[in-house]
Amino acid sequence: PLPIAATLRAPPQRPSFCPAKRLQEQPAPALPAELRGRGVDAGVAVLLQASTGRILLTRRAATLRIFPNVWVPPGGHVEPDEELLDVGLRELEEETGLRLGAGTFSWRMLGLWESVYPPMLSRGLPRRHHIVAYLLLLSDESHEQLEARICPSESEVSAYAWLEPPVLEAIAATEDGAGSLGNVPSTLPATVSITELSSGSSRTTQLPTTTFLNTAPAEGEDVERVSTGTKFALRLWLDSL
Repeated sequence: PLPIAATLRAPPQRPSFCPAKRLQEQPAPALPAELRGRGVDAGVAVLLQASTGRILLTRRAATLRIFPNVWVPPGGHVEPDEELLDVGLRELEEETGLRLGAGTFSWRMLGLWESVYPPMLSRGLPRRHHIVAYLLLLSDESHEQLEARICPSESEVSAYAWLEPPVLEAIAATEDGAGSLGNVPSTLPATVSITELSSGSSRTTQLPTTTFLNTAPAEGEDVERVSTGTKFALRLWLDSL
């Protein structure tokens, strides 16, 4: 049994197009033995909220095998006997270089999400299956203070951004699976400031807000977007405000 399964009364949520759900609906799932034997892994992802209200999202490196070029919160696998908060803090430091001192933050569980890659059967049979615990970390520091210490790992992160609540609300409102591209509400800026990493250096640039509002296409190649699980976590975050 997964160590995180008993931490919430609510069962893990998943999208309507979840491959695990679709395979369960079939009388005889045709998964190869090596895929059936992998089982389900446990993971943790952290929404780090600065005292200024902004939340940190990172763009996964294009070389990663799972969800390349997709925007997510820092996170990763649960090691044996690890506590959820310890996993979140460890992954936050490994991916972004940020180390949160004791007494400088509070935290709470947001919810559990079932994540499968590829995210749709139209892109192939599942190769990875996770139950992800999303944690909210409320820092006493501003995003400017945190930014001064950030030093992301280029092997995992190709860019990062401190997103403001209006943009986060718009992201949470998008629905994946429809195959449409994002539309920017008139109240939002046309672009969002991000920091891109390359060959040991970083630069600030502007990314169209539409990129963050892209939805997962039902078929064909994926696009740069915010992951479906992250949108789920952002909706829970908004409900908790």
